[in-house]
Amino acid sequence: MSATLLPGSSEALLLYRLGEGGGVLMPVLSATAGNLLGSLVTYVMGRAGNTMLHHRWLRIDENDLARAESWFNRRGLAVLLLAWLPVIGDPLCLFAGLLRVDPVLFVFLVGLGKLARYAFLAWAFV
Repeated sequence: MSATLLPGSSEALLLYRLGEGGGVLMPVLSATAGNLLGSLVTYVMGRAGNTMLHHRWLRIDENDLARAESWFNRRGLAVLLLAWLPVIGDPLCLFAGLLRVDPVLFVFLVGLGKLARYAFLAWAFV
């Protein structure tokens, strides 16, 4: 839930689970997977809203959209590693959907960034 536009705190739940004892790997992987699924929801919202937003509301020319997609795919993809950040993470996922970023690349980059965050929290806590 916390990776969508809704408020939540996956970090607090992860630290609580780690405080209960037991292994570290499964809580980190499940937090990563859950947060990634929330980001995918936001990505799909952007992807589904692409046509409506660009054509009907913003009246963006198809050539301009293609140029923006090309630029982002060449120079902006690495920013998806920061999708775990509060405030800017959700808009990054939405923007990636709007610009039709390859879903496999999206999952890889966003998942890697989120895994690194949770692994760091587990390392710092345990």
